[in-house]
Amino acid sequence: MLSAFQKEMQSVDQTIRNKIVSDVATVPDIGNHIFRSGGKRLRPLLTLASARLTEYSGKNHIILAAAVELMHTATLLHDDVVDESDMRRGRQTARMGWGNAASVLVGDYLLGQAFRLMVSTGSLPALKVLSDAAAIIAEGEVLQLSIMNNLDTTEDAYMRVVDSKTAALFSASTEVGALIGNQGHSETAALASYGRNLGIAFQLVDDVLDYGQTSDIGKNAGDDFREGKITLPIILAYRRGNDTEREFWKRTIEARDQKEDDFEKACDLFTKYKTLEDTRDRAAHYGSIAIDALVTFRETETRQQMLDVINFCISRAY
Repeated sequence: MLSAFQKEMQSVDQTIRNKIVSDVATVPDIGNHIFRSGGKRLRPLLTLASARLTEYSGKNHIILAAAVELMHTATLLHDDVVDESDMRRGRQTARMGWGNAASVLVGDYLLGQAFRLMVSTGSLPALKVLSDAAAIIAEGEVLQLSIMNNLDTTEDAYMRVVDSKTAALFSASTEVGALIGNQGHSETAALASYGRNLGIAFQLVDDVLDYGQTSDIGKNAGDDFREGKITLPIILAYRRGNDTEREFWKRTIEARDQKEDDFEKACDLFTKYKTLEDTRDRAAHYGSIAIDALVTFRETETRQQMLDVINFCISRAY
């Protein structure tokens, strides 16, 4: 999909670079560090694709795509501080190089620049969607803190976190493409649904990949486990396990008392109870909903590319 939007993405990247310029050296230092780390740029791509799908012909989709990526990057900086992460996309996190305080404040700066871009489009509906998403994401962060290390967390409660932290920005990314394209309610709602369900599927697959034997996803395998982060594979394994196995999860996740071979034992329990497979199956379910949402639109190359993104997100290994 990236190749189909290469020229527009170059404009998005240039817009972002223009927004991380500052006389305060730490701002561009951290900004360039995290943007050079790469990433899939999936959210801004979705904004560009949605705008093309609705046959938008202006330039505001470039500005909004840049705003979306700045918002996402700000949340990454904040997440790494909250999660005490050392690695991001295969590189040292900003907090390890510049400290927690600088990471949080530069994240705030990027968020402010994102809102400047939104305002510059003059689209109040797009501004409302993205500002609502920013508030929902922050709520999701707080909600995740409340369930951290808590094995009594239900699947429904966890899905609320996913809906807020990940799906909200995916949904906003696609919805603004419809809004600037002056689409009707049904088209706008369809693209918001596509983005939301794609975002849920994306996060559930992320949960699975953390327990792979590879660092292709840009962090060390088992980071979620070592941080005591509650994700769907752990929720399912805990609820399906026997008393002895539940004690293992209480020691490693709630008490954070982890031994050298505990990660391998956790993976064995996932295999025993098929929790990784079931998590992928749930991701496929949400992917199917995203596919159905695009039925609203006529068959075009862009629609097919957006369908291909769903398959990528569900089957990806990184």
